[in-house]
Amino acid sequence: QIAFMTLTLFPIRLFFAAFMMLLAWPFAFIASMGSDEQELEKPLSWWRKIVDILLKAIMRMMWLAGGFHWINVKGRRALPAEAAILTVAPHSSYFDAIPVTMTFASIVMKAESKDIPVWGTLIKYIRPVFVSRSDQDSRRKTVEEIKRRAQSDGKWPQIMIFPEGTCTNRSCLITFKPGAFIPGVPVQPVVLRYPNKLDTITWTWQGPGAFEILWLTLCQFHNSVEIEFLPVYIPSEEERKNPVLYANNVRRVMAEALGVPVTDYTFEDCQLALAEGQLRLPSDTCLLEFAKLVRSLGLKPETLEDDLDKYAASAMKMKKEKVNLKEFSAYLEFPVSQTLESMFALFDENENGVIDIREFVIALSVVCKPSKTLETIQLAFQLYQSEGGTVTEEDLAHILKTAMGVSQIDVTHLFRAVDEEEKGKITYDDFYTFAVLHPHFAEEYLYADQMGAESDLKTSSLSAPNGICTDFSPDSAGDRRRPFQKKLN
Repeated sequence: QIAFMTLTLFPIRLFFAAFMMLLAWPFAFIASMGSDEQELEKPLSWWRKIVDILLKAIMRMMWLAGGFHWINVKGRRALPAEAAILTVAPHSSYFDAIPVTMTFASIVMKAESKDIPVWGTLIKYIRPVFVSRSDQDSRRKTVEEIKRRAQSDGKWPQIMIFPEGTCTNRSCLITFKPGAFIPGVPVQPVVLRYPNKLDTITWTWQGPGAFEILWLTLCQFHNSVEIEFLPVYIPSEEERKNPVLYANNVRRVMAEALGVPVTDYTFEDCQLALAEGQLRLPSDTCLLEFAKLVRSLGLKPETLEDDLDKYAASAMKMKKEKVNLKEFSAYLEFPVSQTLESMFALFDENENGVIDIREFVIALSVVCKPSKTLETIQLAFQLYQSEGGTVTEEDLAHILKTAMGVSQIDVTHLFRAVDEEEKGKITYDDFYTFAVLHPHFAEEYLYADQMGAESDLKTSSLSAPNGICTDFSPDSAGDRRRPFQKKLN
């Protein structure tokens, strides 16, 4: 079927879809000319309403060309005055743009998107909230703009937000980002379903790329999509004060409507588990639990690297000194809490009430920069090296054990390969030179023999059942109720 469709229907559909997008461009361009913010807050003029109808019709024809012959819509879309924000989940593909083109609701987009030929003009027409990567204060400004629009009593168009913040494969709902819930206004949950016999829609880190997804989808005779508008969710006073609680409760309602579980893991956990560094995390790593505790403690992603520099500088002054829970609390400048106690327990290897603060710094470096293996190891060498700038085999074992979040590891083969002169100690320069010559050193010297089949590079996160990482599997959704596993047993 794919071979036949590739030679017949695929090029026709692709041409027709591209033609529809080009046809929409002049209407969007003319309607966007000269529009300022004050005009956007006014009701649409009669001619803009006509443009709206034309553009929606053109976009519907574009999806029709893609095989979406009918779009099943359930429920009633709320008016802007009833719900200023539409929260859509699960987010699994660029085909999730279908509800955007049906409603012409505003979305949150990267500022660079408006410069894309044709597509940028269509984006600007729906009056999105632009996020600038070059602006360090962009996150705060985006939240403030969402809040301003949401509290405008329906003057602005509705804002459509995908609170998961990334694409998943619809097997569960990951943690919602709180941006849509910070304004504390009612939201309307919207759930998406693609009830197709063959899934050619899902676009995640693993599996087919963007063009292959487009190709396979256009080669299907028919593609189904369901959009269900759930009842408006009105937050309680407690939820208005606590956006995280509000987000979790809305996620629970949406998960029940979809019939899928929820998971406490986030987009950042996906990045950590699937980082393309030289030290791929094994499936039994405790660093995912550590990453959750870091977030729960209130360490923010946007300031995490600055925090790492501060903690590393302090750890270097402390050298090999071990600290108890109270001293760990003072070191982090956080009060003692259940979260802090759980984090402390991860590093309390002998259960004697003290930890090596250097291990915390290494683990934090992995969470901050999961794909930058050598930067983490360089920092670890600075923490563990003697006055001569060298580390022993025992030191290297501590470093790699912490960086991988495992209880046991044998680094003998790796250490001997680096220590060519058999001095019994190595410098970071020795390790760096070896790593450059052997970019897959972990696979060759650690995973293959020491970590076992379960943690093998080819069978751990890469063979995850749901396209994200092993810990996101619905079958292991109950695992988060287990006590925190210590780094060492």
